[in-house]
Parts: sequence; C-alpha cells; structure tokens
Amino acid sequence: MDAIPVSVVTGFLGSGKTTLISRILRDPEFARTAVIVNEFGEIGLDHDLIVGGDETLLSLSTGCLCCAVRSDLVTTLLDLERRRVAGEVAFERVLIETSGLADPAPILHALMTDAALGARFRLGLVVVLVDAVLGEATLGAHVEARRQVGFADVAVVTKTDVAPAGAGLVAAIAAAHPGLALRTDVPDIAELFAPSVGQVSDALARHTPGVGACLIRRTRPLPALALTLLLEALAEQCGPRMLRFKGLFDVREAPGRPAVVHAVQHVVSPVTFLDAWPGMARDSRAVVIGVGIPPHFPARLLDAICAEVEDEMQRAG
Repeated sequence: MDAIPVSVVTGFLGSGKTTLISRILRDPEFARTAVIVNEFGEIGLDHDLIVGGDETLLSLSTGCLCCAVRSDLVTTLLDLERRRVAGEVAFERVLIETSGLADPAPILHALMTDAALGARFRLGLVVVLVDAVLGEATLGAHVEARRQVGFADVAVVTKTDVAPAGAGLVAAIAAAHPGLALRTDVPDIAELFAPSVGQVSDALARHTPGVGACLIRRTRPLPALALTLLLEALAEQCGPRMLRFKGLFDVREAPGRPAVVHAVQHVVSPVTFLDAWPGMARDSRAVVIGVGIPPHFPARLLDAICAEVEDEMQRAG
C-alpha cells in the first residue's frame, strides 16, 4: 500500500490559514482528507459541518475529517491510521495546520525520522501563507515567519483583495527562500496541492547573503553509493544551516525509477522511489536552501563524490 501523503500548511498569525483550511473542509472535491489542527476553535467552520461533542475526530459532510492534536503529532497520526485500518474512518491524504508561531521543522523531522510514521506516511507539500498587507513587515520582524517561508515548497500570498503583492513583499519572500514558487491567492485548492512528489523548481533567484538557494543538476545517472555519501556529507558539513534539501535523482541501480530525497537540517528522510519520472526531464536535480552555504558547494561536492566512487568501482571491477 502506498504511503499516505502528509502536507503542511504554515504561516504567521493572521496570514489566512483558517480561511484556507475552512475552504478545504467545505470542498467536496477535496474529500477523503484528514485535517489536523491544534484546536477546533481555531477554524471558523459552519455549525452544520461539525459533529458536536468532545470527540477528537470530527466527520464532516464533505467527506473530510477534522482532528485535534490532543497529545503529540506522532500519536495523533498513528491513531488516525489505526482507525483507518479498522474501517472507522477513510482518508487518502493528511493536511497539518501549524499554529501561527510554530517552527515547521519539528513536524518535518517527525515525518522523516519516526520509523512507525515512515511506514505509513510520507512528506507531501509544505505550503506557507503570507499576508499581502502585513507580510513584508512580519518577515522583517519575526524569525519564525522567515523560517516558515524557508521550509516551504510554495508560498501563497493572501489578502490581495486588500493590498497587492508588492515588490517589497516579493523581495522579502525571496530573501527568506530564494527560488520559492510563489502564488497569489488560491483559485483552486486541488490545483495547489497537485504538484508531484519530489517536484523541484528550476527557478533560482539571485544569490543573496544569508539564506540562499543552491541548484544541483546532473545529466548522467549516479551510483547509489554516491547519493548516500552526498547526503551524509551535506548533513555533516551544513547541519542546521541546511534548511531544506529536496530533489529527484537518476540512480544507476534503479533505471527509470527516480529517487526522491528530502532533508531538513541534519535530518535526512529515507530515500523513496517513484514508479516513473514526472514529466519529460530525466536528469537528476535538487535544490538546497540554506544559510551561508556557498552556491556551488553542493553541486561540486556531488561531482567530487561521483568521481571518487567511479574510480573505486573501476579499480574494484
């Protein structure tokens, strides 16, 4: 059975997470979704959507589930999975809403390191909401907001009906996460969460001091050992400075089945493989988002590792 994707919706206080989650819970096209929130009261749901009482799990008329984190995230997810296997609930995906001041890193770490979770769930998309009215000032004043952007796969600028997504806001988002995919509001929720697992943006913003984006691209397949050594070296050399690593790799030992790699800081998720390449491109590609990491370091490191592994394999063969 395929692992269930777990996507994360994050953003600072007042960025519009409540509005987005409410739309998801009301949308029949997004049925069979379990939404995990900190407390029910944080979401403005219509009363006719809520099954009353003190249960930790609410079944909604759209087919979605709304779940409160009563203890820790791992326990909540495993309890949801237990109830799904028992036939008590049915869902195909999970969305986690973080609180406005939350650092997404612990959530991503849990999904990437907990063995029990890893057998049942996989990391999906990380979406950050940024307020068009106050977002620029918020990113300038609060490190939590910058970290939320730094860990994201896509940023959605909200409240553009009140204020446009100005150049200052776009620059502030780019400074926190160069090359981040940027959307203005959400015309279609299913479209927002549709990107394929392992999708890597080729957009690489101008390198700026501090947070930067480093692009890795390789046209030839690489040995599996080289990929393992690359991840170990990046975790050791960059550690907490590596906010996010994500990529697809053409591994020689698994032709036609790209390896999906995720890492957050020094924590590397177990490598998984897709059944086929998403799209026409077949080359290895990855993006490293980090603080103070030289822009060409990851790519040159991979080249050096591949050359050394190839030499060792030739001598051994």
